[in-house]
Amino acid sequence: MMFPVRIEIIPSEGIVEQVRARVSAATPLSVTCLPNHGIERTLRTAVELSDAGYQVIPHLAARGIRSRAELTEIIRGCDAAGIREVFVIGGDRKQPAGTYDSALPVLEDIAQYTGGMMRVGVAGYPEGHPLVSPLDLLDGLQAKQHLASHVVTQMCFSAEKIQDYAALLRREGVHLPLWAGVAGSVPRTKLVALATQIGVGSSLKFLSRKGPLARKLLSGDRYSPDSLVAGLANTPGTIAGIHLYSFNSLDSLPAGPEQASPSALQTALIRGAARDN
Repeated sequence: MMFPVRIEIIPSEGIVEQVRARVSAATPLSVTCLPNHGIERTLRTAVELSDAGYQVIPHLAARGIRSRAELTEIIRGCDAAGIREVFVIGGDRKQPAGTYDSALPVLEDIAQYTGGMMRVGVAGYPEGHPLVSPLDLLDGLQAKQHLASHVVTQMCFSAEKIQDYAALLRREGVHLPLWAGVAGSVPRTKLVALATQIGVGSSLKFLSRKGPLARKLLSGDRYSPDSLVAGLANTPGTIAGIHLYSFNSLDSLPAGPEQASPSALQTALIRGAARDN
């Protein structure tokens, strides 16, 4: 079974050129928003890629948006660039930059500003969240689902946990399509180097405290999610697609005329069939 695939990229220097060289315009792209980069870099990268013909989903961190006026400008800019979908999270800032302290009021304002025409993805946490209780996470999804178009899970390394999470959501009345957040075929050395370059060293330190999860991701030359994706394929109808966390490791995509179509992506990135750095 082949899942639809979208690739998450980080708006670091030179990423637009890398994407244009390695990824076909048929592949949807999600552009993350890191606290140390701010929303401006995310939107600039998203608009450049949309202008280049890609379907792009920029991330908006609620606690990083300074005002309702700024949100209006963000939505206006997306609309002008032909961007019809965003992904909204609460964000990691301890203190909100302005009006919004969580994702829900951002979703409400986006729905009001766009008349419900902007698709909005929201986050799901199969393995919980370090700062939010499981019950509050579930309540949050139930409150957001009438404003959202789908759920994307945080990165997970267990098909069983993702399947259990999907079953939990269905039992509790959350029926949004669920995209499984999966790490791509990532060279370990590139991941470690990227941590310094893009400022996610704290994430790697967090991973290093997670024991088996860190060993799966950081041991060997390259992590491959092959068995995870195969496990998800065993229960048809559970997962809407694969949301691939690429860590900007696009070197494993086919180059040239047969640039990565969704099926080629799955072969090259998901199967981990490409060369190491």
